[in-house]
Amino acid sequence: MTTLKSKLKEDLTTAMKARDELTSSTLRLTLTAITKEEVSGKTARELSDDEVQKVIAKEAKKRREAAEAFAQGGRTEQAEREKAEGEILDAYLPKQLSDEELGAIVASAVKEARAAGAEGPRAMGAVMKIVNPKVAGLADGGRVAASVKKLLAG
Repeated sequence: MTTLKSKLKEDLTTAMKARDELTSSTLRLTLTAITKEEVSGKTARELSDDEVQKVIAKEAKKRREAAEAFAQGGRTEQAEREKAEGEILDAYLPKQLSDEELGAIVASAVKEARAAGAEGPRAMGAVMKIVNPKVAGLADGGRVAASVKKLLAG
């Protein structure tokens, strides 16, 4: 069992003993998503820590999007719960890049792409190919794309 998955299980046990309903339900759902990912495909397999981290990131993103949707729908109580669940999951993810750090990485990638001959808004794909491996797991894809578009637009 991977270290991240075992840490999730240990934290679930701790949360259950402390009768922390929010944390225990969040971790249960996340562990279920991890198990589902492990058995999907032709053969069951054990996920690596990186793969487990991707599943956690996907679950955290679902919580953020649900919180936004509930807030727009006027269901603030449900939105707050989704935000709290997202914060619990964020504790298991690496620290996200700040806007300045992300901007610096994107700016160097734009220079690199322009040196290779990519210009204007059409260079988006080339720049994203350079940026994505550098920021994998450290920044949300939407934030990265918005930053790239902003720099390419001028």
